Amino acid sequence: MRQVFLDTETTGLDWELGHRVVEIGCIEVSARRITENSFHSYVNPERQVESEAQEVHGLTTEFLLDKPRFSELLEEFLSFIEGCELVIHNASFDIGFLNNEIRLVDPARGKIDDYCQVVDSLALARQLHPGQRNSLDALAKRYQVDTSQRTYHGGLLDARILAEVYLAMTGGQADLSFMMNDQQAKLREDNLDIGRSSARGARGSSDYSDERFVVISASDDEILEHNEWLDRLGDNCVWRSDVES
Repeated sequence: MRQVFLDTETTGLDWELGHRVVEIGCIEVSARRITENSFHSYVNPERQVESEAQEVHGLTTEFLLDKPRFSELLEEFLSFIEGCELVIHNASFDIGFLNNEIRLVDPARGKIDDYCQVVDSLALARQLHPGQRNSLDALAKRYQVDTSQRTYHGGLLDARILAEVYLAMTGGQADLSFMMNDQQAKLREDNLDIGRSSARGARGSSDYSDERFVVISASDDEILEHNEWLDRLGDNCVWRSDVES
């Protein structure tokens, strides 16, 4: 299936508070290769850009004044993503904004998932790297994806970085679905156990079988909610560990 990797920039964090899309970037991937086919546009949000958002993407209200409104881009955008597998990092954020933009133009046009299959790369990253940073910046660092051209977050550049990160995360897989099945997950855990055993053998053959540890852990729901907020804050969040696992 043809894949499209998407990123948006916005005037603020919550579309339900009236915030709007200011940039859309899409990169096409076919047969695990990034093509030259892309969609990119800045968008006049018809409102002020919050200062905190401007610090992230560098787009000012003045710069966006002469850019097309979303209503002018809707047909071309929907045509570009129609029938694809639409890959987004923390998809609920971007999809919430895009569905709201479509609703403001014409509610009868439906929602994004009426046109394509939406998958969330953040969900895969959390399966592959539980308990670690899984923001796009952290994943790019982990998979050695070059981000040196990025000064600010930008829709098209971030979409390309996401595509490269995804291809690295799923390297060698014939099935490009983001959600690993139980067999794949079990195999990965087995491999991790083998790695830990080998590392312990290299350090010495201490026997820990009789030791008992009491571990108090957060619930899965608590961890999920916590990680969603930290991923939204980005890699500068002071609540994250400075050491990558």
